[in-house]
Amino acid sequence: MGELTFLDRIEQTTGAPALRAESYRLLALAPGDTCVDVACGAGHAVCELTRAQIKTIGVDADPDAIAVARSRAPDAMFHVAHSDQLPLEDESVDGYRAARLFHLLADPLPTLHEAHRVLRPGGRAVLVGQDYGFLLIDGSDQDLTDVVLLGLESCSVAPRAARSYRDLLLDTGFRDAEVLVRNEVITDHRLMAKQLEGAAAAAVEKALITRDDASEWLADQADRGRRDRFLAILPTLLVAATR
Repeated sequence: MGELTFLDRIEQTTGAPALRAESYRLLALAPGDTCVDVACGAGHAVCELTRAQIKTIGVDADPDAIAVARSRAPDAMFHVAHSDQLPLEDESVDGYRAARLFHLLADPLPTLHEAHRVLRPGGRAVLVGQDYGFLLIDGSDQDLTDVVLLGLESCSVAPRAARSYRDLLLDTGFRDAEVLVRNEVITDHRLMAKQLEGAAAAAVEKALITRDDASEWLADQADRGRRDRFLAILPTLLVAATR
């Protein structure tokens, strides 16, 4: 349940509702349309889309996530399934949404082909995700900070997948791709503390830095937090295209 709790926490951050709303705008759905939310997690988007009278299907490979999502959106339909094996008919949905998914995939193409298969002609696909190569954190030793961020990247299978969303959609047969970037500015160190610890630990594990380096860097970030000098900027890409 740890990963689920983390994702639930992300969806409750200050900028998360506006980011979800932007993805719904890009889907361009009308009441009565059908949408699948792939890697739906705890079901925040499924719940909001259902309230907007969109017939919403939540799909996630984690049964625990589906259980939480179902309790949040009891009127929606849910499936435990992988993103490259959707239990949906050909051309059966008007919208396809996938947030924070592609950095977990070694090969994104089977998932994109599934998106193309289940969408009706004229339907919209919207991919949402962070490109960890664009993440910015201020630090007293910026070279050390940059190396620690490489450690953070090593925690994902495809940490820079988001920059390829447009290419992937066009290469899969979608058209009229639209790219948006939304930045989240975080100045509260407490909101990032666990991620910073994970990044430093990963950098040590990959032999990018020493344990002393990691301790020094974490202490500096904590000190910046106490002095109201902490700054992280997290860019999220939203890319939409038409089937």
